Amino acid sequence: MRKIIGFIWFTSLCLFLVLILMVNAVAADQPLTSFFSGAFLVDKPSEYSSAWASVFIIDEDPEAGWCSTLGQITDNVFVIELAEETVLHYLEFDTGNVDTEGSAARDILIELSNEGPENGFQEISSISLIDQQDNQNFPVTVDHSGRWLRLTILNNHGSPEYTELMDFRAFGEQLTKTSLPDVSGTYETNYNDFHLLQQGTSVTGCYEWDEGVLNGGIEGRIMKFTWIEPGQRGPAIMVFTSDGEKFFGLWWYEGDTTASGEWNGVKKSQEVGRCPHWAGGIREQITKELLESGRVRLYGINFDYDSDVILVESKPTLDKIADMLKSESSMQLIIEGHTDSDGSEDHNLVLSQKRAESVKFYLVQSGIHPSRLSVEGYGESQPVASNKTPTGKAQNRRVELVVKN
Repeated sequence: MRKIIGFIWFTSLCLFLVLILMVNAVAADQPLTSFFSGAFLVDKPSEYSSAWASVFIIDEDPEAGWCSTLGQITDNVFVIELAEETVLHYLEFDTGNVDTEGSAARDILIELSNEGPENGFQEISSISLIDQQDNQNFPVTVDHSGRWLRLTILNNHGSPEYTELMDFRAFGEQLTKTSLPDVSGTYETNYNDFHLLQQGTSVTGCYEWDEGVLNGGIEGRIMKFTWIEPGQRGPAIMVFTSDGEKFFGLWWYEGDTTASGEWNGVKKSQEVGRCPHWAGGIREQITKELLESGRVRLYGINFDYDSDVILVESKPTLDKIADMLKSESSMQLIIEGHTDSDGSEDHNLVLSQKRAESVKFYLVQSGIHPSRLSVEGYGESQPVASNKTPTGKAQNRRVELVVKN
């Protein structure tokens, strides 16, 4: 009897451990075709309008999506450049919020290539979607890796007018890890020339459209920044190709949760260039914003996940802030910490306070008298974007500096 009980106990333990390993494996998967993961849309089909653009199938928001032009209901092709060579494990699709009866995508072919965006594609899955349903999940059983994914929507559920897809996510494992090169230079964009200067994880610059300037930071292949024009401002988020030669992104007006437009660019020169209305690098831009508006939003200060430990690559930004405070010897600042909504409100409030205190500690160690600095943690209470998507959450994780009156 003891042997039987022992065998049952041992078997149960093994099954439990296998279950834990399976759960951990699934949890380790990331949505590697998403905009926030560094995926880049290199080819796209026709679009009904900018409000139904192709980019919305990779923004992880099931309420925003793509719609074809009138009558173009079959063989709509998207090509997505992944951040790294990748093996995919499963796919997810959302069609619950399509706008027209029968327009939801139905039969879809998914292929991967390691040769480029035009050649070498091999089929990894062929699926059929249920009409108007979110979170449709399909395993990938083909063991094939690639950097480019081609998604072909073959047809819809009967509409003779439009085909729609709201969101597409693919989960798996990245096999390589490539560092983004310095992105400083001049880019030709849909808002005229865009002059960008990277210093550590901070980016500043200007664009030749309505005296626009920007102030932000780099996180992986993602650039988060605040654009500022006379009388208006707002957040923006962009993803670079692995060589830093192209970017595409979305921008918002301050206070809006729905993106107002796309912002795409191609590098035309390694020279940063200038605009008459741009103060210069991170130190100059921070000084100008603090003196003119009394507040500056920083995206160049990054922390370990769920931690108040400042990442090493963020220290050049902090050094520039310390230099600025030494030159503006009478200025006193409030350091604000802000988080996204992941975790409980109480936890985020404490985390944001600790992160603000870490910034203060660094500046004090750099020679700034502690009486000039105070800290406030706001947790998730003051978002600048929606917390429903990773891109919105990324914009909400930030440090802000405020001039103390």
